[in-house]
Amino acid sequence: MTGKNIIVKVLVEISRIILGLTFIFSGFAKAVDPFGFAYKIEDYFTAFHLSTFSFLAFPISAALCIAEFAMGACMLFGLYRKWNSRLMLAVMIFMTLLTLYLAIANPVEDCGCFGDALIITNWQTFYKNIVLLFCAIVVCIYCERISNFFTGKTYWLAFLYIFLFIGLFVFRNYLYDPLLDFRPYRIGANLPELMDVEVGKGRIEESTFVYAKDGVEKEFAEDNYPWEDSTWVFVRMDTKVISEGISSPIKDFTINELTFDAKRTEVINQSDITSDVLADSNYVFLMITPSLERMNDSYLSSFEDVENYANDYGYKFYCLTASSTDEIIKWANENTVNFDFCTMDERTLKTIIRSNPGLILLKNGVVVNKWADIAVPSEKDLTGDLDTLGFGQFVDQDEKDKQNIIALSVVFLLPLLGLKGFDILFFRRKKNKTKEENLEEQISE
Repeated sequence: MTGKNIIVKVLVEISRIILGLTFIFSGFAKAVDPFGFAYKIEDYFTAFHLSTFSFLAFPISAALCIAEFAMGACMLFGLYRKWNSRLMLAVMIFMTLLTLYLAIANPVEDCGCFGDALIITNWQTFYKNIVLLFCAIVVCIYCERISNFFTGKTYWLAFLYIFLFIGLFVFRNYLYDPLLDFRPYRIGANLPELMDVEVGKGRIEESTFVYAKDGVEKEFAEDNYPWEDSTWVFVRMDTKVISEGISSPIKDFTINELTFDAKRTEVINQSDITSDVLADSNYVFLMITPSLERMNDSYLSSFEDVENYANDYGYKFYCLTASSTDEIIKWANENTVNFDFCTMDERTLKTIIRSNPGLILLKNGVVVNKWADIAVPSEKDLTGDLDTLGFGQFVDQDEKDKQNIIALSVVFLLPLLGLKGFDILFFRRKKNKTKEENLEEQISE
């Protein structure tokens, strides 16, 4: 092999690994939280004035998660090299052009390419895509030089398993809350701490006041503007950002409790109980439903069981929603429930938990546990004080995440390694045996 061929081979393999690992990580990060990526797609539809297609957000999210992960795995293992290389090049050309527009126009602040696992700016995304585009060009030109981990006889089995693995993983995260939670409301999160920013590290702004006198405008600082001098006429106030600083991970977490009249037909008062909920040293259940009208009511009885349990043991139970007060009253009467309703920002509710409805358990403002609607504790599980029940205990979520990552890695790689072993023992041995027989025939002739 000449020096030029060696350089080309090394460049192809490096490009193959960069593309494969990046696509796998990107697809996996989205597959962990397919609803989160669907919300990002809705943002794109809104930015491009295509809100009528928002109903396609989740199907598109699921399809892209699966396709991206599968393309990355095929590239890494050298499956269907020619067609996968061409497909990756087409994807990277499109994504590079798209992210260039996003970087310039900035219709959406975060592209969402790595979900909540890694948030990068639109310009960083564009620069990343330039590198990936170069790699895609290399592997497309020299696709035959990509090393293949499997023989052609087992390509389809490897691809089928990769497709099933990522498809089932997306389906699991569709039914339940994300297995790996990268959001600020993950189990173990201290919400009051995440809502605050250390003094001096937040956003710093400077305001200047513009006043006019005798037709001449002049700028004044906050400490010397002529507010008592009637000869100066106020024109406007300009605010300049001196430093962006550090923004708090949690914003818009405000719980407004609704008070109804005796017949529960009208809201007579609203009060902010955020501080009370976060400072409560006892357990607090929060039922999360961004929209009561679009809520899956199949498991409503489970939430009613939890509310009854909370009342029996002296725990608070609130139903948080972004629905209007008229919709709340209508829904409560139709379903004959007597929840304590509160309102909160819809995007915040969708961030806290992905299912509609879902349940979150707090104590001293710390997230003790979270459940999607399908996993809410049933009546038979609510048999005693939360201090004595397993799901009422604090867990080391970081350690649990490590265990989940290891388990997923084993489930993904072990069958592929088994297939590789089968490939070596059967197909490659058979191929070598055929070569030996052909060689013997040539010698005998």
